[in-house]
Amino acid sequence: MNEAPSAPSCVGIIMDGNRRWAKARGLPAFEGHRAGGETLKSVVRWAKDAGVEHIIFYTFSTENWNRSEEEVSYLLNLIEEFIGTELEHFNAEGGVLHYVGDLSRFSEKLQRTLKDSEIKTARNFGPHVYFALNYGGRQEILSAVRNIVSKNPQEGDITDAYFAAHLQTGTMPDPDIIIRTSGEKRLSGFLPWQSVYSELFFSDTLWPDFTKEEFDSILAEFATRERRRGK
Repeated sequence: MNEAPSAPSCVGIIMDGNRRWAKARGLPAFEGHRAGGETLKSVVRWAKDAGVEHIIFYTFSTENWNRSEEEVSYLLNLIEEFIGTELEHFNAEGGVLHYVGDLSRFSEKLQRTLKDSEIKTARNFGPHVYFALNYGGRQEILSAVRNIVSKNPQEGDITDAYFAAHLQTGTMPDPDIIIRTSGEKRLSGFLPWQSVYSELFFSDTLWPDFTKEEFDSILAEFATRERRRGK
């Protein structure tokens, strides 16, 4: 029997188009990233209002280190500033903050900011908000394999659930929906293990221009889809 979805439990978002948004307006790239941060805050509120319990944002990929040193430095400073200054906002929304990815490459100061925000929001009851930071799908799978091999498990112990427990997403449910903005139609290493049954939505809208109307439209279309999960 096919599953009749209502509000998705988990939504993944690939926030793309910040730099193009800025370029189209004759602005430096960092203005696009800052505008994208405002959109992210709005989406958390829209998701909460729609009954979405988990939302994960592809915030900084392992490939982002290949950008200019100036832009990488700005992005990391913006992440630290955003989490620090917007903590009150996330608390007001009841958000529980989590971070997915290899955080060890970040400065100790940024790592402390992230850990502190997790602690300060842990008792909230609103949506779980995940930020994928220094995240890459292949790297996540390789890390899980290495971790499992180091434990020398019996062959029969290695099940889907056992493997998933070693992924960086931990107990986060697999995304029902993945949204990518800016017109690009690929996942770029975002949650390859977790997205096998995700419904994919590709928007031509640049991330800073993404609206509640479009978000609600995607949720409405999701509610009409039959999810067979390979059956």
